Amino acid sequence: MGNLDNKEKEFAETLKIVTRTARENRNIISKEEVIEAFSDLDLSSEQFEMVFEYLRNHKIGVDEPAPETEDEFTEEEKNYLDEYISSLEQLPTFTDGEKEAIKIAALAGESDAKLKLIDMYLPLVVDVAKMYADQGVYIEDLIGEGNYALTRGVNMLDAVGEPQEIESFLYKLMLDAMENIIEQDLEEAAGGQKVVKLVQEVADKAKELADDLRRKVTVQELMEETGWDEDKIRTAIKFSGDNIEDLDSGEKKES
Repeated sequence: MGNLDNKEKEFAETLKIVTRTARENRNIISKEEVIEAFSDLDLSSEQFEMVFEYLRNHKIGVDEPAPETEDEFTEEEKNYLDEYISSLEQLPTFTDGEKEAIKIAALAGESDAKLKLIDMYLPLVVDVAKMYADQGVYIEDLIGEGNYALTRGVNMLDAVGEPQEIESFLYKLMLDAMENIIEQDLEEAAGGQKVVKLVQEVADKAKELADDLRRKVTVQELMEETGWDEDKIRTAIKFSGDNIEDLDSGEKKES
């Protein structure tokens, strides 16, 4: 059993690494790279097909760019994207030579060059956000996190050695920012489900006891009946808004 758990853990970690590798390579990875990454796990052809399906579902291209689609956006998100992209068209454009000069000046700490660097890479934030669409976080929030990472990144260029490394450095910060907000959103959703389950559990027990006693029950009575500690019951009361029908919390609501 332990060996199986370790294999599952290694599979999940490898899949995470493969996904991130593809993201860093502008959302594309070769079939050979995927096979090499999982070489120690002896996957069957069916299991590899599951991996490739997972990558496709996360808009990652295998051997070729993934097709662009807007099916994952709500009408509201499409409208926001259209307006936002339109606003980016007002940004200044730079020649390759100007871009190189801006990077060199930004590395030297020039404030004006850092601002121009932000203008240069704001459109890239949108491209990155599109890769993470349909993962539970609104496109507007993804772009907001990416923009914040970009702004923070241009003030962290001490970590960059050469001008040609700047884009990769900022790009990875955008990836980190968007992956973090998606992870936080998943954790909050999981936490919310736990709270709903807790409230339901306490409400069910309170109803069961109240049916026996033919009246509302007190927190103390519920504690004695179930063996639960007071904190558990009080937490359920709090998250229900003191609306567990069969439970007398002993606290009057403010009007």
